[in-house]
Amino acid sequence: MSQLNFNYLAPYFKDKKVFVTGHTGFKGAWLTQILARMGAKIYGYSLDSEQDHLFDLIDGDFMCERSTLEDINDVEYLEECLVDCEPDFVLHLAAQSLVLESYENPLKTFETNTYGTAIVLEMVRKLKNPCTVIMVTTDKVYENLEENRAFLESDQLGGFDPYSASKAACEIIIDSYRKSFFAPENYDEHKKSIASVRAGNVIGGGDYAENRIVPDIIRAINTNKEVELRNPQATRPWQHVLEPLGAYLLLATKMVDEPTKFSEAYNIGPDKDDVLTVEELTKMGINVMGKGSYKDVRKSPEASGKRHEANFLALDNTKFKEATGWLPTWTAKEAIKVTFGWHMAKGDADVKCLLQIQEFFSAKIDGSNES
Repeated sequence: MSQLNFNYLAPYFKDKKVFVTGHTGFKGAWLTQILARMGAKIYGYSLDSEQDHLFDLIDGDFMCERSTLEDINDVEYLEECLVDCEPDFVLHLAAQSLVLESYENPLKTFETNTYGTAIVLEMVRKLKNPCTVIMVTTDKVYENLEENRAFLESDQLGGFDPYSASKAACEIIIDSYRKSFFAPENYDEHKKSIASVRAGNVIGGGDYAENRIVPDIIRAINTNKEVELRNPQATRPWQHVLEPLGAYLLLATKMVDEPTKFSEAYNIGPDKDDVLTVEELTKMGINVMGKGSYKDVRKSPEASGKRHEANFLALDNTKFKEATGWLPTWTAKEAIKVTFGWHMAKGDADVKCLLQIQEFFSAKIDGSNES
């Protein structure tokens, strides 16, 4: 049986308390659906989702044991929710996750991403029971010198833009807490396993964020406008949202089985040669949608004032493969086809998500929200 098979993973989470920060976001909404189907008791903590975003479309609140809509930086409220819950698992996804937004609101980006991460780890220190913790950062944590090579976990951390810098700082904070308070050799005392996962450039159905390429393509096509590409030759390790989420859950099961072995940082992404440019992704999306066009706006007056973005980004996933036996399920091209297919398909959002979850995890899953 594949380790990413639903029937392999589900027993680890059934009837377990899973505390998820950022559960109302795009990745959080998909994760909420997966965990609900596994029979987990989900305790979500996040800012409110924007109206008509995926979490609302799937009635995510009804999948949660408790859904709290508060700021991750509210120490007292987070302590009340997380510590009182005494979860078996913590998955920290809450973040300001947009590069361009980080230029507009750098202080909020640093506060949410760095201070927020430290707060979550400090609350984990207060837990009395054993707990498995997955801290989600990004593939943009590395000092990118545009050397056109895939990053290793041992490469130097850094960041040009405030978002990337804030996430690199997160990795330093996580490592500091791991060494200072959650050292694997002292597991019998603290009973916490802490891993960080570096994944990004996630695509999938139900993403409506501003200034992300797939939502931008869909909005342009739906309003009969040309898709504007500000950096068409930028190369990224595109992956479907279910890819990293499945990897996070697999890693969590490994940490349960061997709690002192996996407390490290891991790259999670497609194979390093499975990368496509923004222009290639756009062409494929237009092909799936059956209509649309795009234009290169790099030299336009509007684009001239745009902020710096890396030209090439790829991850080396060897360490995670060797540690867990994980392999990517869908290629970048398959991920693009599935993503735009979701938006083309008719039906309710939760049903469309369930069908893709079933396909990805190779299992027939009950269509209800109950385990």
